Formats: sequence, C-alpha cells, structure tokens
Amino acid sequence: MKKNIFLIGCSILFMTSAFILKFQGEKVESTLEIYDLETKQRSVVYKADEHFEAPNWSGDGKFLVYNSNGKIYKFNFGGKPELINTDFATKCNNDHGISPDNSQLVISHHESKTGNSIIYTCPISGGVPVAKTPVGPSYWHGWSPDGKTLAYCAERNGEFDIYSIPVDGGKETRLTNAAGLDDGPDYSYDGKYIYFNSVRTGKMKIWRMKPDGSEQTQMTFDEYNDWFPHPSPDGKWMVFVSYDKDVDGHPANKNVRLRLMPLSGGKPEVLAELFGGQGTINVPSWSPDSKKFAFVSYKLQNK
Repeated sequence: MKKNIFLIGCSILFMTSAFILKFQGEKVESTLEIYDLETKQRSVVYKADEHFEAPNWSGDGKFLVYNSNGKIYKFNFGGKPELINTDFATKCNNDHGISPDNSQLVISHHESKTGNSIIYTCPISGGVPVAKTPVGPSYWHGWSPDGKTLAYCAERNGEFDIYSIPVDGGKETRLTNAAGLDDGPDYSYDGKYIYFNSVRTGKMKIWRMKPDGSEQTQMTFDEYNDWFPHPSPDGKWMVFVSYDKDVDGHPANKNVRLRLMPLSGGKPEVLAELFGGQGTINVPSWSPDSKKFAFVSYKLQNK
C-alpha cells in the first residue's frame, strides 16, 4: 500500500496528463481562469483545444506562465501565448515558477539520459537553463521570499520527501522523513513557514513547518484529500485543491474543489468546483496584490 501511494501520488506518473489523454483517445479543452476574492467570481482569460497546466502569476502582475507539451509559455493578458525559449529543456512538467524578483524562471525538466525530472533556472525572458539539483527525480514547488532557497519534492532511496537547496549552489537538505508521500512545498510570504501536503496520517492533508523542517503541524482535518497549498502574498490566505476522500494521488480528470482558508487556521471555504486536478493549481498562482489567483479547468471531448 505504501509503495502504491508513492506511485500514484508522485509527480513522475502524472508529469503531464497529455499522455493519459492520448492513451484514452480523448481530446482535452483547457481553460485558463482567474478567481477574484472580492467578487467571488470566475473569469475566463484564455481557452484552447489543447492541454496546458499550472499557471504562475508574474511579480509585476502583467503576465502568467504555464506549461504545455513539455514547453513553457508566457501569457500576456489580452494577448496570445508566447513560447519562452528554454533551449534544451523541452520536456518540462508542471512544476515551474518565477523568482521573487521576477528575473528568473525555475523549471523541472526531464533530462534525456534517465528521464528524471531535474530542477533548473534560466532568465525569465529565456535562455540556457542551469541545473540546481544534482540528481532526480526532483520537482520544484517553492522559492523563498529572499530569493536564496528552492524547496521541492524529491525521491531519494525510494522515499518521496521535501528538500531545500541554495539557489546559488550547495547541498540539498532533507526537511521531512515521515512515512508516505510529502509534496508541494510553498513558502509563506515572510519565509517563516513552508506549507506542504502529506499523507502521513492516512489522507493527504495540508501541513506546515519551519524552513529547517522543525515544528511540522497539520492544518486541515476533514474528509477530503488536500494538495498543493499556496499562501497568499499578503499573508492572510491559503488556497489549495481538494479531491474526494476515495481519490488516491493527484490524478487528472477528476471533479475537484478549490478551497480557501485563513493562514491562522479555521474551516476551509469552497470557492469553486470544477473538472481538473492535476495541472489545475500545482504551483504558486496568486496575483501580487493577493486579490486573485489563476487556475486551469478542463473538459474532455471525444475525437
């Protein structure tokens, strides 16, 4: 059962649901949406008859970044998607993001020799990526607010745990060691905590810890399986995706809920129900003013 949780839950099986859709003979429509916390309304900003995933919101608020078919795209509001040149890195999964100073792009690319996901950075405008993790599989999820540290999920010796590593080089540090999958680390606005999801208590729930791995504390407790917590830049909220209690891992093509809860704790609020899951909100996607966040919903169409 433990091995099954790892295999189902880890990003390596679900690095892109395009492969799943192709196998099933399905065509997918992807919709890039914005949720407004003030109006509590969803708005569509882009739709296409192709598979794309995991929007990031730029620090200046002017554009979004997402992945599609192994490549990274920039979406200017009101315009069309533009390919970001990542040179050899053309097998990127949905674990990507933007540095706090808005100058760098971090990507998780499956290198050709082993097929493992390795974390790289390159200029936000594009360029030759530089490897940051020595081995894989490694899947990026968080960048510390001071710009000095990357947090990620990685498999080492058969265990999927959360690690951190200095952006400018150095040894990786293992932050979790509980049995079962730990994934999705994302820093709070002040860098005092890392929020993550863990299956250690039976269901996948949201947890938080200090950046050194201490004081690991469970944050959600109800019947859902909760994934990919993202603290807002103003330090008030956390948004995450919730699967039904009988769903293992974070698969694509499921009915899911986007939920919001105060970072101080409290009962999560359902903001939206949609068809999606994998690719919907894997990575940080808050607007800089914390009033909105971006996500992707999906629709399957028979060929």
